[in-house]
Amino acid sequence: MHGPSAAEGRHIRRAGEDAPAGSVPAPAGTRIGPALLGPAAACGNDTLPVRPRPRVRVLVTGDELTRAGRPATGRVRDALGPLLPPRIEASGGETVDVRHVPDRPVGSLRACVGAGAYEGVDVTVVTGSTSVGVTDQLRLLLAEADAHWVVDSVACRPGHPQLLARLPGHWVVGLPGNPYGALVAAHTLLAPLLSGLLGRPLPALPRIPLTGDIRPVPGRTRLVPVAWDGATARPVGGDRPAFLHGAAPADALAAVAPDWRPGQPAPLILHH
Repeated sequence: MHGPSAAEGRHIRRAGEDAPAGSVPAPAGTRIGPALLGPAAACGNDTLPVRPRPRVRVLVTGDELTRAGRPATGRVRDALGPLLPPRIEASGGETVDVRHVPDRPVGSLRACVGAGAYEGVDVTVVTGSTSVGVTDQLRLLLAEADAHWVVDSVACRPGHPQLLARLPGHWVVGLPGNPYGALVAAHTLLAPLLSGLLGRPLPALPRIPLTGDIRPVPGRTRLVPVAWDGATARPVGGDRPAFLHGAAPADALAAVAPDWRPGQPAPLILHH
């Protein structure tokens, strides 16, 4: 005795049913992973054109920095050498070198950013040396190299003296020497650059109502570490330029516009 006959068309997969001819399985900038490799192979591709991760070197400037152990009186432990490589990795880049460059002699930084110093690297990130002090040489060196200025300071707090410049075949990003200011600029300047080099669109930032004691800064966007419970965000403190103890446990950085009012939403930059 035979069972019921199979309904016509069941258990049959028709050509083009999963992905019609001419469709794009994934837009440019999509990360390559197993879920994309399978469909790409199923469509008959043996190879895929990809953009390699941008190669980034980090130059940490400052005579006052100690690289290991507790700093002695009058010195400061380097926080940016350990902080930046994983931040770069999370933004899609590959850190190929972290070098500590003294302020004196003054020519030390020149040797690291002069002609021929960029071979095999797409982006150079310089921490410190971006302001206008006696030992802050980066802007002068870029001007001497006839660099094309893309960003020359940003009206934000902290992180105001950040910069982005273009040299032939190479990008230079200048981050403030203060750790929290540098972290802010790494999110708002370095990460978008790496996304562009990878062909990725910038992520949409959630806009969340802010509560708590937050004071806008006239004429500048203030970046504040916040805890986010899914509905509202509140400041956690510790947002002075040299401090990281607020950013470390925070869920995000809130971009507080000069005209922000209590309770209004603000964009959140998720940073973990």
